Amino acid sequence: MRLKPLGDRVVLKQMVAEETTKSGIILAGQAKEKPQQAEVLAVGPGVKEDGKLIPMEVKVGDQVIFSKYAGTEVKMDEEEYMIVKQSDILAIVQ
Repeated sequence: MRLKPLGDRVVLKQMVAEETTKSGIILAGQAKEKPQQAEVLAVGPGVKEDGKLIPMEVKVGDQVIFSKYAGTEVKMDEEEYMIVKQSDILAIVQ
């Protein structure tokens, strides 16, 4: 991957959408809703505030939940990624 996020931005790889519901119904391509859970692939250096660098709270490899309408979708080498601000990440899944 050649994406290097700037400031307080994070590159995410979304989890794969479920093919079937819990009751066994197979979903068509457009009926699948992309999950709001993703893996952190790259993290920016942080943001400077009052001359001090505020470190990032997430790190590469973390599983996170992000805001539904957050970020920008980017397609590189047939792969889709999301670039979001750290403030759009709601939680780290542990």
